[in-house]
Amino acid sequence: MLSIEPKDLSPAKLQGYLQSAVAPRPIAFASTLSASGKPNLSPFSFFNVFSSNPPILIFSPARRVRDNTIKHTLINAEATREVVINVVNFDIVQQASLSSTEYADGVNEFLKSGLTQIPSDIVKPYRVKESPVQFECKINQIIALGTGGGAGNLIICEVLKIHIDETILDENGAIDQHKIDLVSRLGNNWYSRSNKGLFEVPKPIVNLGIGVDAIPNFVKKSTIFNGNDLGMLGNVEALPTQEEVTIFVKENFAVKGILSADDDIKIHQKAKEYLNQNDVLSAWKVLLANSVSKK
Repeated sequence: MLSIEPKDLSPAKLQGYLQSAVAPRPIAFASTLSASGKPNLSPFSFFNVFSSNPPILIFSPARRVRDNTIKHTLINAEATREVVINVVNFDIVQQASLSSTEYADGVNEFLKSGLTQIPSDIVKPYRVKESPVQFECKINQIIALGTGGGAGNLIICEVLKIHIDETILDENGAIDQHKIDLVSRLGNNWYSRSNKGLFEVPKPIVNLGIGVDAIPNFVKKSTIFNGNDLGMLGNVEALPTQEEVTIFVKENFAVKGILSADDDIKIHQKAKEYLNQNDVLSAWKVLLANSVSKK
């Protein structure tokens, strides 16, 4: 058995062991407002429920391991003392992942992830409409656990109001675990889906993804793509060039045949096939080839 003392590991290595061993972890999809009223949305897997009377949730935006900086969520929580914790199910997992991209201060992750911000009843931060359960919370206490990279900051939240999508309830009014279809985090790119087991979601790119708000309307309005598809398409730094698209079509006879048929549904279905294989760039090339051919 490998036996290690934490002091002998780098913060990144230690974090990897902890996140891979203490799992699966539920995800707090935290919505906050800055002191000037700008929305922020980000997921955190250092999260759980710790009391039912009073109802207490705790999540922890850790200091970044690589440079010891703190996250906008923590800054906002300290300034406003309010947060909405939305749960993450499979239907929004790609969009939640995209929202964790480190966009500049003031960028609205609701827009970047393609999720819908709706007003809360008691607190000022917005709720995520697509989340099946949303907790409006006041922040009772913030406890810093350290000053180095990787140090957590426990945000102790008291639930003031709960919003539950009625479609996830069973005949007795309880939350049906199959219907809610929650996801949780493990180590590296791994997630767990409560209904089906392990799956991977590539981490957002180091550089900034274009975001769902930058996806052309002909893609966003397609009936073929769901929120997860849009989240994947938004997690690219730049769209393929026209030259890359042209080469792709020339080398792919199946795609060329679908494009010649000029059938948007079939073209979008082909792009979705690539997304199902986690080949996002090929999906974009199919979509852009179709768009260029109609100009």
